[in-house]
Amino acid sequence: MKTLFKRLPAFAFVLAAFAAFAFTSPQVSEWGQIDETTFVNVTGLTPGPSTYQCDSDPQACTRSAANDSAPVIKQGLFINNMD
Repeated sequence: MKTLFKRLPAFAFVLAAFAAFAFTSPQVSEWGQIDETTFVNVTGLTPGPSTYQCDSDPQACTRSAANDSAPVIKQGLFINNMD
């Protein structure tokens, strides 16, 4: 019984580490396409006049990877305001 109580903090640590990895989701990367070959990483940025904007156009504004076949995250025309 004493050994069980001695190992209790280790069990709690393992459980906390498991919970930390199990309940946190990775951040999805987000890319805006300037032209046919140029992509800009906009992960974590809020659209606005100093970063980028998505115009009301029926094409892909941002994608989950820097290529044309990646899934679309936001619809619209990508307007780069970071230059």
